[in-house]
Amino acid sequence: MENLASLAASTATFPTHQFPFQIQHSFFKLGFTTRTTFLRNPHLCCQTRQCRSNAFSTKQELIALQQQQQEDEEEQTASFSDDDASFLSLSEKPDRNLGLLDDYETEELGYDCGPNHRSGYVALLGKPNVGKSTLANQMVGQKLSIVTDKPQTTRHRILCICSGSDYQMVLYDTPGVLQEQRHKLDSMMMQNVRSAAVNADCVLFLVDACKVPEKIDEVLEEGIGNPKDKPPTLLIMNKKDLIKPGEVAKKLEWYTKFTDVDEVIPVSSKYGHGVEDVKNWILSKLPNGPAYYPKDIISEHPERFFVAEIIREKIFLQYRNEIPYVCQVNVLSYKTRPKAKDFIQVEILVERNSQKIIVIGREGKALKLLATASRLDVEDFLQKKVFLEIQVKVKENWRQDEGFLKHSGYGGQISVV
Repeated sequence: MENLASLAASTATFPTHQFPFQIQHSFFKLGFTTRTTFLRNPHLCCQTRQCRSNAFSTKQELIALQQQQQEDEEEQTASFSDDDASFLSLSEKPDRNLGLLDDYETEELGYDCGPNHRSGYVALLGKPNVGKSTLANQMVGQKLSIVTDKPQTTRHRILCICSGSDYQMVLYDTPGVLQEQRHKLDSMMMQNVRSAAVNADCVLFLVDACKVPEKIDEVLEEGIGNPKDKPPTLLIMNKKDLIKPGEVAKKLEWYTKFTDVDEVIPVSSKYGHGVEDVKNWILSKLPNGPAYYPKDIISEHPERFFVAEIIREKIFLQYRNEIPYVCQVNVLSYKTRPKAKDFIQVEILVERNSQKIIVIGREGKALKLLATASRLDVEDFLQKKVFLEIQVKVKENWRQDEGFLKHSGYGGQISVV
């Protein structure tokens, strides 16, 4: 009998990370037309809605807008299964022209899509646990990538979009570069890392400033591969807040002398020190051109993906040893219910029954704690109450199953429903 923890909203408090952004549904064509979901910057959304509201001069137009909004809300009540899911490639750049703003947004928000506008793709590479996800979150200004103190927390290539009035940076937060690949999962993650670097207009390679400097040629080659035209590369010495200024200067000199990169910049991703310097360097390397995405979009991944990532983050924080690395989180069902809490059904897959017992815990207490912590963060993320149901199942050797891994998003594609 499957062990089950079904938890509705409660008034219990739990320390959670805040997700200060909102979810909205929209159509966005990338080679095909489908219903997909994008994360939008709430501040830009409010300004855009106000601009558009001012543009309606007649009562009939306002009524038509309200009717359209009601139809959009009704559409969200539909549920989708994995069988009819559409997939979107993360290996292909979208048409720039599809991200252009409409006349209202361009005029009222002052966005410059003229000849001086810059946009492009940026790959974040480095060994596990050097702070790539923390830097990506700092640059976007919101938490998109999960962060823990354990290495190899990031498995997927996370697309984060950082936009300004005259630029748009599309960041690829990638898994840590692994020189030893023990599972098919490891090799597929490295394929995604190399694919991100090939598509990038420039590369940020992060190292841990606390560690003894070492040559990065082999790791850099593993991450970038051997492209004919190597993209501009910035070496970022992260975690400079943990060492003395004198040590920062010595290591900066060493990396400048012994690594084949364009520039070296010390930063503290945790506190944001040096992040503006990184942005300025990126802008100097990006080509001129219009935005790839609307300016209030901050990620292309759907809400299902982030729900699974939040739960996986809680697994990393709660469990030890091998457990976080043998868990795969899949959202089986996501139903939006206008008159009730949204229903989310999730499965956690492990490889052995002994691991399943650990995840569930004695009398289900460990799973209950996990579900509570996950639900609170999911509610912060979605800005609504949810009913979260978590099941734990065994799927032997799932990390070696190429077909399963591709279906779970490790093949460079994500489900958009």
